[in-house]
Amino acid sequence: MYAQVAQRVGEIDAVASAAGSVPRRPLGELTTDDIRAGLEGKAVSQIELVRQGARHLPAHASYTLVTGILAREPLLTGSVAALVNGAVEAFVRAAAVELPGRQRINAVSPTVFEESLDAYGDTFAGVDAVPVARAANAYVKSVEGHRTGQIFLAEQRSGGRSDLRTPGSVCRAPQGPGG
Repeated sequence: MYAQVAQRVGEIDAVASAAGSVPRRPLGELTTDDIRAGLEGKAVSQIELVRQGARHLPAHASYTLVTGILAREPLLTGSVAALVNGAVEAFVRAAAVELPGRQRINAVSPTVFEESLDAYGDTFAGVDAVPVARAANAYVKSVEGHRTGQIFLAEQRSGGRSDLRTPGSVCRAPQGPGG
């Protein structure tokens, strides 16, 4: 995939994913196929972007994946989403210390978007929504910045102001001469 894209557009130095699907069902109604579909639809698909890209992208490449609030604030019918978001976040932290060269990886973890509240009904009742533009800023921070292994939380602070924070960090020892 990366080789074909590079032939058309030239060197790829950043990959950003903002896609993924997971089934939303009550825990008692979940099937093994639902769990597999969630893992494939959001976790494995994004992990594959990184796994395949690691050998094709330059030493300075950046990967930004997407998770979501359900990794830290579970809701009804969100068990698979919580599982998958947590898996992606764990992968980001682990891959940060293994990627070749100076390749970096981060994730953006927004709350629900203001623009999609109508589609979710009362599923996210009481959750402070953020504009899509807030998450877009987190992607810019990830791609243009220099940190790795970060989960950028795009959420509202008390008082209704948007916030972009990181709950922890990963440091990696320099690789080779000159780091």
